[in-house]
Amino acid sequence: MSRRTASALLAAQSGAALLGWGLPAPVQAQARNRRSVVIGLSQEPNSLDPTSAPSAAIGEVVHYNVLEGLTRIDESGSVSPLLAQSWSRSSDGKTYTFRLLEGVRFHDDALFDASTVRFSVERGQASDSNNKAKRTLFNNIAEIATPDAYTVVITLQYPDSNFLFRLGENTAVMLHPASAAQASSYPIGTGPYRFDHWKKGHSITLRKFASYRQAKQVTLEQVIFRFVCDPAEQAAAVLADEIDMLFNIATQNVQQFQANNRYQVVIGASNGKGMLAMNHRRKPLDDVRVRRAITHAIDREAFIQRMLDGRGRVIGSHFAPSEPGYVHLAGMYPYDPARARALLKEAGVKTPLTLTLTLPPTPYARSDRSMLVENLSQIGIELKPDLVTWPEWLEGPFKGHFDLTMINHVEPLDYAIYADPLYYFGYDSRAFRELMARHAACENPRERQMLFAQLQRHLAQDAVNAWIFASQITAVARKGLKGWWMNYPIFAHDIAAMRWA
Repeated sequence: MSRRTASALLAAQSGAALLGWGLPAPVQAQARNRRSVVIGLSQEPNSLDPTSAPSAAIGEVVHYNVLEGLTRIDESGSVSPLLAQSWSRSSDGKTYTFRLLEGVRFHDDALFDASTVRFSVERGQASDSNNKAKRTLFNNIAEIATPDAYTVVITLQYPDSNFLFRLGENTAVMLHPASAAQASSYPIGTGPYRFDHWKKGHSITLRKFASYRQAKQVTLEQVIFRFVCDPAEQAAAVLADEIDMLFNIATQNVQQFQANNRYQVVIGASNGKGMLAMNHRRKPLDDVRVRRAITHAIDREAFIQRMLDGRGRVIGSHFAPSEPGYVHLAGMYPYDPARARALLKEAGVKTPLTLTLTLPPTPYARSDRSMLVENLSQIGIELKPDLVTWPEWLEGPFKGHFDLTMINHVEPLDYAIYADPLYYFGYDSRAFRELMARHAACENPRERQMLFAQLQRHLAQDAVNAWIFASQITAVARKGLKGWWMNYPIFAHDIAAMRWA
């Protein structure tokens, strides 16, 4: 931490600064190059290739900035053209014909054309693909044809009303065969910014791509993504003018910025699903009664008030209220410690039962970890908190090595993860997979919607995980920064749309 950040941190910890009063001179706005912006993120990505690594932080840095896909998801969640300038769909909903933009080049001057799309799709489908959209997107593609250099015809195994949306996620960005192998450390894309350098543990710098097809519309010449995990240090860095915008700010720091006219604070919606994930491979968590007991033991309303300062909604399945077709199922598991204890007794669980709670470095997991400890202690479950880094979480819980972990799944419409028994929490339900298959094959809109509701209820009835909240997204920026999102249907930052007023 710099001396200016440290000074601001001391100021932020004082009562005056917490209320936004009497900010000291070192914290006053300083002249900054209005051709650049510094974005503060709490998580540093472990890779820069969103097609082969699962971290949402990857898309925050590279999606729309360095790497682009055929379609684009706007802040409203609507889909518009990007590298595909237009498309048509067959009457049965299975075949899409895309007309690509012509003359688009990658940052290394390689040409983007239909062969690039074919390569990217086949790479996502490959047996060794680690793309997290392999099941939801790529496995549904039955055939891809390229009748000419700028036409792509994709035929699906079954209709998917969300197909164009899925093509707009960061898992479907286009990579060139000549540079795809290096994308994890040095991504080369078609976007308005090119990768410049990565200072591990500190920041990633992108610079404007002078040959971008709409370069005249891109105002900012440089963007720096700064990685600051600790909420107090995040606030201090903003107050010290070392960060221009802080994404997903810790709720305990919001008030001081709302009360300070040097900053603008926006609170919007996301598709995040915050949950206590449970490892079905570990006894007694393989027993649905135990999972239901744990869910009944969590005071979700209190969690949202205490951990998120009230900025969230209680949910009861792996779906967010902002997602189409959402069914509110939180009432299935009201806070009921007595019912939870009875379920544990019915399952033959001897208490106290000791389980490890693995916590990644996020405010919702770390700011007051005693919340879950207190709740579960009331029913005879003793939690041992284990604080890990993101790389440790990806190597541990994400590979199935855990009992319980607190995590927020931010990917939209990602319910297909529950059809994969190899996914990290190990849910293996033939009935759910059959329901997924029926939903996928159904072409009647009304019946599809009914099956979609059944998918949500099935997960809730099995208490696969203890879903707690759908979070709001709070961001703070220095006055004068325009063009940043309020709502986040996907975790992406469109820097080309930003400017200083």
